[in-house]
Amino acid sequence: MSLRTPLGRVLGHGSAKEGTGHFISQRISAIALLILGAWFLSRMFSMDSFAFLEVMRFVAEPLNSVLLALLSVTLAYHSWLGVQVVIEDYVHAPALKILSLIAARFAHVFVAIVCLYAILRVGLGS
Repeated sequence: MSLRTPLGRVLGHGSAKEGTGHFISQRISAIALLILGAWFLSRMFSMDSFAFLEVMRFVAEPLNSVLLALLSVTLAYHSWLGVQVVIEDYVHAPALKILSLIAARFAHVFVAIVCLYAILRVGLGS
């Protein structure tokens, strides 16, 4: 039996100040993905065919380009948030955890940049 209070037992075991922000970020990005995903699926189902030129015309429309860019960035961000939680929960070696978080961040940023570049390239007609 210990004479320590429950508060005394948990003090010094880390801060819980970032969890709420992460939780809210995941939920907001999920809502944005629902809206953008519904738009994207409705546009895909309304296309007559997925011929190369028709898809290029779809991406070249200004509104579609902007919404596709938002979808790409939001997907990368939401994915990064999920991967971050998995790495923090299941990778226990401190050095490997840090390296994994850095590698995951670079991979998600790279994918987002490649998506934006492709959308801009098609949207500007280059």
